[in-house]
Amino acid sequence: MTQTFRARAALLDMDGTLVDSTAVVERLWLAWAEPHGLDPEFVLSVVHGRQGHQSMAIMLPDRPHEENLAENQAMLERESGDVDGVVEVPGAAAFLQALAPFPHAIVTSADDRLMRARMGAAGLDVPDGPVTAEFVSASKPDPEGFLLGATRLGVDPADCLVFEDSEAGIQAAQAAGMRVIGVGTGSAAHAPDAVVADLTHVTITPDGDGFLLTLD
Repeated sequence: MTQTFRARAALLDMDGTLVDSTAVVERLWLAWAEPHGLDPEFVLSVVHGRQGHQSMAIMLPDRPHEENLAENQAMLERESGDVDGVVEVPGAAAFLQALAPFPHAIVTSADDRLMRARMGAAGLDVPDGPVTAEFVSASKPDPEGFLLGATRLGVDPADCLVFEDSEAGIQAAQAAGMRVIGVGTGSAAHAPDAVVADLTHVTITPDGDGFLLTLD
């Protein structure tokens, strides 16, 4: 069934939305979790979409925050240096090219170095003005990052479309008052406004001061 949305701007998650980094995320986080005796299924249910220190706080709630922050920095270093298996989500390059005439930005829980490492590994250009972990005080599912993205683009939240795959990201976009397109069939479990298997199912056409997004 074809669905159509009108918007003036797009805000894009990175991991799982533009870039498929599942292999490296799961490999590094399961290695981190093993000495802590954490259940792998629990770990993988937590780590997607959040900043690392927040994931650690959920998994190890009694551990000091400072220790989580320090380990998160070490994890970011490992992630930035390991892009083995990182690839473009199908259709991502063409999708970014179609968005070029319109306001759009990446909003990711990764820091700037990791974001650029993964986008580069996937062969994707980084749009201007990304909102990375350095720019927010609260990680997804907090809406801060998406609201900052809308402010930077000069667009009302209600006129933004968010593209997300994770529960935390979808919740963040909804809390910001934005409509959400879930990328990947697994995103349907988190109640976005619509779902596409990947970005090959998205068409963008100009429409007045914005664009029409058609999903097939």
